[in-house]
Amino acid sequence: MKEYRLTDWLPTTKKEVELRGWDELDVILFSGDAYVDHPSFGAAVIGRILEAEGLRVAIIPQPNWRDDLRDFKKLGRPRLFFGVSAGCMDSMVNKYTANKRLRSDDAYTPDARPDMRPEYPSIVYTQILKKLYPDVPVILGGIEASMRRLTHYDYWQDRVRPSILADSGADALTYGMGEKPIVELVRRLKRQQPILDIPQLAYLTKEVQPQEGDITLFSHEECLKDKKKQAANFRHIEEESNKYAASRILQTVGRQTVVVNPPYPPLTEAELDRSFDLPYTRLPHPKYKGKRIPAYDMIKFSVNIHRGCFGGCAFCTISAHQGKFIVSRSKESILKEVKAVMELPDFKGYLSDLGGPSANMYKMRGRNEAVCKKCKRPSCIHPKVCPNLNTDHSPLLDIYHAVDSLPGIKKSFIGSGVRYDLLLHQSKDPKTNKSTQEYTRELIARHVSGRLKVAPEHTSERVLDIMRKPPFSQFGEFKKIFDRINREEGLRQQLIPYFISSHPGCKEEDMAELAVITKRLDFHLEQVQDFTPTPMTVATEAWYTGFHPYTLEPVFSAKTQREKLAQRQFFFWYKPEERRNIINELRRIGRKDLIDKLYGK
Repeated sequence: MKEYRLTDWLPTTKKEVELRGWDELDVILFSGDAYVDHPSFGAAVIGRILEAEGLRVAIIPQPNWRDDLRDFKKLGRPRLFFGVSAGCMDSMVNKYTANKRLRSDDAYTPDARPDMRPEYPSIVYTQILKKLYPDVPVILGGIEASMRRLTHYDYWQDRVRPSILADSGADALTYGMGEKPIVELVRRLKRQQPILDIPQLAYLTKEVQPQEGDITLFSHEECLKDKKKQAANFRHIEEESNKYAASRILQTVGRQTVVVNPPYPPLTEAELDRSFDLPYTRLPHPKYKGKRIPAYDMIKFSVNIHRGCFGGCAFCTISAHQGKFIVSRSKESILKEVKAVMELPDFKGYLSDLGGPSANMYKMRGRNEAVCKKCKRPSCIHPKVCPNLNTDHSPLLDIYHAVDSLPGIKKSFIGSGVRYDLLLHQSKDPKTNKSTQEYTRELIARHVSGRLKVAPEHTSERVLDIMRKPPFSQFGEFKKIFDRINREEGLRQQLIPYFISSHPGCKEEDMAELAVITKRLDFHLEQVQDFTPTPMTVATEAWYTGFHPYTLEPVFSAKTQREKLAQRQFFFWYKPEERRNIINELRRIGRKDLIDKLYGK
């Protein structure tokens, strides 16, 4: 095992800054998460990227915002800017359940303490820094800022909020994955050049020079008055997030305008490798010695092999943040990281995941990139798999084989969710179909740790269409393949399906039918959740406005506590304590025919 010194982490205190012999810092990063020096943690990635640019960078994780603000003062003012991120999750998702109950733990905090970050750290930290150092720029980043860059519905406050730039007072924000915009930002600031035309940057301004091709959204004030306008805005936001050549987006709020510059093109393989190959210790900062950080425990023996997701699920923020175009790492970079994981003190030979946002999209892209460059479809696989998409699983199989042949690797598991619609897709290319069959067998026979997670999400065709998920019949097809391969290999593994209740478009009757169908398949569901409206997803906009952003047709959503509980109870038809309520509910909605199907005559 490699021995590390305190100076192998980015400094977090004045003493650690002095240990490096620095008398001034260029950038100070504030994060709502604990500092884990690992490529899965955004603040560490940005810190290392800036360090590679020759800058002196410090991180202040989870500063105390309640006391005399010493954490905000202890390192003084940086030469270039303060960077602020709420952490790896939106703080409100992190702090509250779908029922708006306060969570009892925080996975990104030492010993899972739930009280180490405020609500909306992006706003709270920025306002403090602006009060203390009004002349130092504050740049927001991370998922909270990214998903709240324009007018958005906030479920926890049950109100439409303006861009987080307006609420926080930050000078700008970078949205999506931040490596490229942050590097360009520091290069410009060092040369004292203007920054407002940097791609993937959003900012507030009193005057904006219109450009050809700009998309002007309905203003914040118009959205407050008219839900249909809020829904209509979202289609533009999603389409421009997922285009190769996107337009600039403008939205007025009060007397100012939020300007969202188009994103950078997707990273190249070499650029992504560079981000992952930086000198991370892959460990929590020594200040947490003896304390558990649950989010780190989950990923410390896993390796992320690609970025992005072309699934376009209506309720998911991955493509909104990482983009729909897959950027994959090279085999060399992946193997290098696997070898680093093997050096960790408590590694026993088992990798918990070789995956990404979806397990099986590695190296998948359009056969003809010119077609992709004109495309604005939010999903490459819904309603059908795009004929231009290359669904070859051979490169992924090659990674699995290369990793598994390393001395010291006993087994590599796939913990990320698998897209079975890609495994069932019949391409016109026989070689691609052969690779998919080989991948399916290899996955089930060698890479499942007893349970394989998949996400059908619902059984109703209508609801699945709103979700942008494949028909439930595909889950049935995949289950047959899974069961057959298990029999042939002499294995007794489980398929664990995920389902969501109260999603826009879903009615009680749909949940009752879901109960009957999953009973028929002999599933006692565990992996279930209520739909939680999170900022900047199609489903959230449909849930809040009552209109689908793409068609502007009305969409029903269960909103009251009673409606949501009535839907959720159908997951648990097999529990004796739920039986009476379910029978009464089925009578109430006029579906007595389903009582016998669930409970017999």
